[in-house]
Formats: sequence, C-alpha cells, structure tokens
Amino acid sequence: MKTIIYLLTEKMPKELAVFLISMLPFIEVRGSIPIGVGLGIHPIEVLIITFCGSIIPIPFLIKFIRPIFTWLKRKNLFLNYIDRLEKRADYKWGKIKRYELFALFIFTAIPLPGTGVWSASLIASLMDLRLKTAIPTIILGNSLATVFIAILSHLIIN
Repeated sequence: MKTIIYLLTEKMPKELAVFLISMLPFIEVRGSIPIGVGLGIHPIEVLIITFCGSIIPIPFLIKFIRPIFTWLKRKNLFLNYIDRLEKRADYKWGKIKRYELFALFIFTAIPLPGTGVWSASLIASLMDLRLKTAIPTIILGNSLATVFIAILSHLIIN
C-alpha cells in the first residue's frame, strides 16, 4: 500500500493522487485527508477532493459485491473467507436490524479503522438494503467522517 501511495504522490498532480487514494479500501478519507494536508493542499480543497473520491465506489460496491462473491464461491476462491464474512455480517446485522439506516450512518460516520464507505457498502449489499436509501445514508455518514478527519488533520499537522 505504501508503494501505491508513493507512486501516486510522486508521478501525478498531488490533487489527483489524493483523489485516487481516497477511493482505496482501508485508506479512504481517514488516510487520504492527512496525506493531502501533509502534501500542502489547502484543507478545504482536501476535504472536497477526498469526499468526492471516496463516494465514487459506493454504488458499484453495493450493486456488484454479491455477484462477485457468488462467482468467487463457485470458483472455490476465498470460499471460507467469504462464508465467514457473510456469517459475521448476518450475525452483527441481526443485532442492529431494527436501526437499519441509522446504524449504517453511524457505522460510516465513526472514523475508526474498518468503518467507512467500503465496509458500509459491503454491509448494505449483504443485507440487501435498497440502493436509493443505502447510498444517501452512506454518503451522509461519510460526509460527517470527512469533516471530522479534515478538522483533526488540520489541527494536528498545522
């Protein structure tokens, strides 16, 4: 991952690099905002760039993760891992089902490792949430996380 970030930040305009980094799983806005601020991009510009980049994967993840999982399971690729992931998601979802969209919002908004657009989209897909409600919920949660991380990064780095 460090190599990818290095290549992106060294071989292209820093704004484009931060935009692309914000789309990466596990990094998203939580990692791309500090990188952007550290590269000297204005905090407001970083906030806008990373937010826009991080929301691009949402509809694709929600729409295509199930078919991808099904294909991988048929090919016996990652079968055990996918089964464990689905069982874990079902178990956790059973506990919070009644809070559905609010829980998805909070999950996305809390800027902790493993909580973000990619994970929330995966949950929305596995729990068969409708695109027209899941996407705005994830975007809203991501916007809160983005603002929080941008403020925190600005205060720490400057």
